[in-house]
Amino acid sequence: MLSCGGGSGGCSKDMAVELGDEPHVLAVDDNLIDRKLVERLLKNSSCKVTTAENALRALDYLGLGNDRLEGTVSEVNMIITDYCMPGMTGYELLKKIKESSVLKEVPVVIMSSENIPTRISQCLEEGAKMFMLKPLKQSDVKQLKWHLMKCRN
Repeated sequence: MLSCGGGSGGCSKDMAVELGDEPHVLAVDDNLIDRKLVERLLKNSSCKVTTAENALRALDYLGLGNDRLEGTVSEVNMIITDYCMPGMTGYELLKKIKESSVLKEVPVVIMSSENIPTRISQCLEEGAKMFMLKPLKQSDVKQLKWHLMKCRN
């Protein structure tokens, strides 16, 4: 199952993938097996993948963590995150990203093994581009890739 968010659907030029470049995706999941599955599916679709085992590590990687160095932001073209993680949920990570002036245009995709309509709506209203049910399949990744390609144009 796949739910897509509204909004303008556009991407800023700063975050657009240059033609010929591999799109860079940050995959965040506390479950090692799910994280490795997402990484493999994305790499099979010619994406560069960086993984993080929780939302706090993702924020550190993105330059939004507590020990951030001013002006250091890792460039990613998309963030895909699990919803339910210890410490900080994927929803809270989404909110932090959307509050960032530098990263707010980066598409965020939320994944969950639970099909809870209110959770899906909440994430899409907060700015998630898509909500996907786990386990992810290659066809889901094709949909993600389509969103990345839209950002190129």
